[in-house]
Amino acid sequence: MDTLTSYRLVTRDLSRSLSTTAKEKIVANDSKYYLANIGKVTSIDQFVGNGRLLKFALTAFGLGDMTTAKGLIKKVLAEGVGSSTTLANKLNDSRYVAFAKAFNFAQNGAATTQADAVRQPVVDAYVRQQLETEQGVDNPAVQLALYFQRQAPTVKSAYGLLADASLWKVVKTAFDFPDAMANAPIAKQAQAVNARLKIADLSDPAKLDKLLRTFAIKYDIAQNMPAAPALQLFGAGGTDVSMSILSLKYGG
Repeated sequence: MDTLTSYRLVTRDLSRSLSTTAKEKIVANDSKYYLANIGKVTSIDQFVGNGRLLKFALTAFGLGDMTTAKGLIKKVLAEGVGSSTTLANKLNDSRYVAFAKAFNFAQNGAATTQADAVRQPVVDAYVRQQLETEQGVDNPAVQLALYFQRQAPTVKSAYGLLADASLWKVVKTAFDFPDAMANAPIAKQAQAVNARLKIADLSDPAKLDKLLRTFAIKYDIAQNMPAAPALQLFGAGGTDVSMSILSLKYGG
């Protein structure tokens, strides 16, 4: 199935898609365990020492591959986000900042896990991550599109897009930025992005959707994947029709 159709199937009733994922046996069991036990944690050592809780929480913030980096995670949690010199802020990765803000042991100590912010919101984030990951098994571009839909509205500047490999993959594909662009100074890269894309448009659902449609079509063309059903009506000229659609002014 083409990327755009797959993406539409998931997002046309996103609440239902998330509910279906939440009911999967493994996801439901992990969520139940997390909710039953996170409130019992009173210290960073307890949190990091419970592998199942830690993996769940890290996965919810897109850091599931960092479960073995316990020393780094302890330092991120111990320092918090109170100043620009803390590790979470110095890592230049919004995932660590969000994680440290939610599990703010540095500020709240033993009361951290009693906050509502580390209960259902973390479960909801975990379910969303699982949905995106599962979609990526069949089509990595659908996972990228879902991630972009969720994360792009939080981006404040072109640098935020350039610093996130997944966000940048979508933008790079949608706007045909060349691989060689990576060799330019970062300020020049940001200037090129700003010349093609208004960051404020990422918070506009209609413009965000149009960008993702462009990404999906161009991704499939680059991968020689089948055209979307609507384009297949044009037969062999489907690709030409795709490119004609994409030639329309972005945001128009």
